[in-house]
Amino acid sequence: MKVPVVSVFFSTLLSWLLCLTLLATAASCSQDQQNKMKAALPGTLGKPGGPQPKLDSVYVVRQMLAEPAFKDQLEWGKKFYRERDFRLGWFRGHELVPQAKTMLSVINKAGEEGLDPKDYKVKDFDKLFAELEAAQMDTTKRNALEKQIDVALSGTYFNWASDFYRGTVNPREVKSIDWQVKRNKIKLHKALMTILKERESTYPYYEFEPLHPEYDRLKKALADYRELQRQGGWAQLPATTKLKPGDSSPTVELLQQRLLNKPAPATAQAVPVSNGGASAAPAPKYDGELVAAVKEFQELNGLKPDGVVGGETLKQLNVPIQSRIEQITLNMERWRWIPKRFEADYLLVNIPDYKLHVIEDNKEVFDMRVIVGKALNATPVFSDKMEYVVLAPYWNVPYSIIDKEMRANLTNNPVGTLDRLDMEVVKGSGAKATPIDPTSVDWANLTEKTWKYTLRRRPGPKNDLGDVKFIFPNSNDVYLHDTPHDELFNQTKRGFSHGCVRVEEPIKLAEYLLRNKSGYDEAKILDVISQRKEQYVALPEKLPVYLVYFTSWVDEAGKVHFREDIYGHDKSLAREYFD
Repeated sequence: MKVPVVSVFFSTLLSWLLCLTLLATAASCSQDQQNKMKAALPGTLGKPGGPQPKLDSVYVVRQMLAEPAFKDQLEWGKKFYRERDFRLGWFRGHELVPQAKTMLSVINKAGEEGLDPKDYKVKDFDKLFAELEAAQMDTTKRNALEKQIDVALSGTYFNWASDFYRGTVNPREVKSIDWQVKRNKIKLHKALMTILKERESTYPYYEFEPLHPEYDRLKKALADYRELQRQGGWAQLPATTKLKPGDSSPTVELLQQRLLNKPAPATAQAVPVSNGGASAAPAPKYDGELVAAVKEFQELNGLKPDGVVGGETLKQLNVPIQSRIEQITLNMERWRWIPKRFEADYLLVNIPDYKLHVIEDNKEVFDMRVIVGKALNATPVFSDKMEYVVLAPYWNVPYSIIDKEMRANLTNNPVGTLDRLDMEVVKGSGAKATPIDPTSVDWANLTEKTWKYTLRRRPGPKNDLGDVKFIFPNSNDVYLHDTPHDELFNQTKRGFSHGCVRVEEPIKLAEYLLRNKSGYDEAKILDVISQRKEQYVALPEKLPVYLVYFTSWVDEAGKVHFREDIYGHDKSLAREYFD
């Protein structure tokens, strides 16, 4: 049936009248509203519609392998697109989502994180966006560009996020970096879906923000130190400087510049004297506010706060600002390795700070000083779970100590040596261990392979483990324990052990760990110890333990702390990070 010509004419006329009405309305609307209205108009007045193009696994793999920077991120790309049935992620109705602009802005500021923006600017998005804009009337070319841009944005995100949330260096792949703490298990494809508002998360992925407040505080410190560097850094004190409170010295003015941010002094004016001559102005005195500033500096650098400038204090004052910037950056990297969330309750030992922190319900309840391994017997950096408190423990002597420190005496006089040291040789272990005659052992020709027994020191005042031992079974054979040498806790540098961690207040720690164990209050603990019979007490729940290595951090008051790189781990990481 034919449609009357008059009907077609009036139908077309009504359509164009509607269009003109929409345009007239758009003139009084916001630009955003105008754009939406224009897009709805027929013909060339709006952008063409049509379905959003889709990807497939072959395309994603080909595009990501074509860019060297994206190759390591291929698995994340495949997971991301597979989970969304290969729909584009960065486009909605042929329009780029605002998160694309946000991400590229974040990458431009990657230097604020101690990262290099050039590592992530591997695609020329300005050029790609311009080509996309020019291709809006060519559906085939436009769809091809949308697909290309989408995979490029995803690859760029994974490239950046892998470094930002997991670290630029993988400590498990670099032998010279000792870090066996459990890793951050972030799923980057899930994080990207969170950014694109396709799933919920408790982590700040939406804002491209760090996962730990400790990292964020270091980031602010990095910005402050860089600004100070741009202003010329800080004054260097003469290598011969030696100041005690009350001393007078021209060096005081340099120290004021260094710690109180006071400007360099003007040239001193001559002071007239009675005979008509002139003498130099008296040297400023080291006292008051400046002494307090030095003591604070010493505390922030793990030194004895005695106010005396010289020795180690002078050395730390003269560390170049660039070195401090690098030190902050390296410790930011370590925070990227840390799990994205700690358990609510845990123990944390920061080895360079010689300190144990007890955390309950995400808050520190107390801390205490510790002794860690000497440089040649470095305490390893790892995490595990504490299972037992051992009261009145035996000390099992490591074979390395038998070999290097005791062999000669045991060869010459095994019975006398063991009696003097309150030790015994046993076969078997635990309650089934039985003593053997020490003269039956060929100490002179003993090897680790032929050593079939255990040499142990009995519980008591001579025991190297003191009264309490805290066990978190691990392949490093490292644990926390008491010590009979309490005087060592008064040292500022406390690297004295063979690798284990000695704690300053073992009874306090034991009582805390057993607080939910019926019958194990302080009196009971001390009673068991006094009997000198080893007793294992299982914790009601296993408690995570982290032995970490941070040489710089910022406390909640905003004060920046630095510690000595006692094991050279900073140097090892710097070779990987900066080279």
